[in-house]
Amino acid sequence: MVAHRLIRRERELGRSLDLIRTESGFGASGIPHIGSMADAVRAYAVTLALRDMGYNSEMVLFCDDLDGLRKVPAGMPERLREELLRPVSHIEDPFGSYRSFAERMEEMLKSALDEAGIEYVFWSGREAYRRGLMAEQARRILSQASRIGERIKEMTGQEKFTRVLPYFPICKGCGRIYTAEAYDFDPVRGKVRYRCVGVQLKSGWYPGCGYEGEADVSTDEGKLAWKVEFAARWAALDIRFEAYGKDIADSVRVNDWVSDEILGHPHPYHVRYEMFLDAVGRKISKSTGNVFTPQMWYRYASPQSLMLFLLKRGTRTRKVTPSAIPRMMEELDRLEEFYFRNRQSNDLKTAKLRGLYEYAHLLRVPDGPKRRVPYRLLLQLAQIAPQDRIEEFVLQRLQRYGYAVDEDARRRLYYAVNYLRDLGQREAAAPRVEVDPKVAEVMARVLEVIKSGAGPEEIQSAVFDVSRSMGVDPVVTFRTFYRVLLNRESGPRLGPYLHDLGAEYLERVLQPYLSVRPAG
Repeated sequence: MVAHRLIRRERELGRSLDLIRTESGFGASGIPHIGSMADAVRAYAVTLALRDMGYNSEMVLFCDDLDGLRKVPAGMPERLREELLRPVSHIEDPFGSYRSFAERMEEMLKSALDEAGIEYVFWSGREAYRRGLMAEQARRILSQASRIGERIKEMTGQEKFTRVLPYFPICKGCGRIYTAEAYDFDPVRGKVRYRCVGVQLKSGWYPGCGYEGEADVSTDEGKLAWKVEFAARWAALDIRFEAYGKDIADSVRVNDWVSDEILGHPHPYHVRYEMFLDAVGRKISKSTGNVFTPQMWYRYASPQSLMLFLLKRGTRTRKVTPSAIPRMMEELDRLEEFYFRNRQSNDLKTAKLRGLYEYAHLLRVPDGPKRRVPYRLLLQLAQIAPQDRIEEFVLQRLQRYGYAVDEDARRRLYYAVNYLRDLGQREAAAPRVEVDPKVAEVMARVLEVIKSGAGPEEIQSAVFDVSRSMGVDPVVTFRTFYRVLLNRESGPRLGPYLHDLGAEYLERVLQPYLSVRPAG
């Protein structure tokens, strides 16, 4: 367990355990997505584990809002092109609701964490520099810039910092960052000298304005380069844990060395994780716009289901697609049933599953199990309901099936209706399951009974009668219907349920299974 390994390392280092800080970093140059939130969730999970072990811990959410805007994020106004390479906290909010572009992005991530119940201490990068939080670390780094530049070249092959200081001044002539090169540091005055010469980025060449001036490293007149800034943050805030994605592995290795050798602060304990991918396998990116945001997830499912998605196999590559949402809602329900059914078991597998449920609820689990309305049942009923009275229709059916029509049921119905309206019926389909050919024949014959206009009780009886006539255990038939339709082993009383779904809907859903019937 990460928290136990972290504590063991801290004891070996001889550091105080009075307050153990974890950290999540976020760049405010684009819309925060599931991956952005996942980084914070990992850090907070470690904080929760430490608290559960009896230690005082807090998570720091650090937003790099002095980062320059390198490209216009998808969905943003093209007029932002005029703001390229300006620090995102210096750019006006394009929609006028916040003080800056950066604040809009920060508030989106903070609201997502708040909705999930995640606690954090927020630091704005601009405010941190303005208050001199990392001033001492910046002085020490820039005083040994030559040594650091050679080490960066040795570790990564990047030669840039053998020529210039690892510091990006904000040019006082044009207001841009990255175009100015810092070439000298005065340790007595704490200022760097720079000239705005231009910069080549992946998106093209950005000419400098020719301005020459100075930047005070104890204020927000510039920022440290990523290759050294993590280390400065870790030392200034006494960070003990931070996870990182494989895309910044080189930067983390350099920062670890800077933290250890230049700043004398043993680098944090790390966990490396893989990237989140979209439906076609591309890395999710704030700038390219192939994002799935936490706010989108909350429109379709509970915060706890998102926590489960982010914590389950938390360091491996994950695909973020709409079809994951019903699966996570179903899995959370199954996990809840398992959790309360296995309170006394202490085997490793059970402990892991129980722990997953607890952390999906941020260690604030319900008092007991609840009979929840299956999410996929709500999707189905919403599909067949008259579109002008979906809620009335669905809630009536739920009462008929014996479910409590409470706040939880209404909230789940809200999620399901949004899901169908926004994402469509194809995404709502249940995953394919294996069906025995003889059971498929039973299902086909029951479907014919439904087509004949049979009522709920006649359909219920037909399931028993047809199963027995075919030599199939009726229990197997019932379970197969539920697995095919709801991805569960049980559900509402089958006759009324099949009657409500209707022949047209059932024929469409069952068609892939009817082809496996025995010949003749």
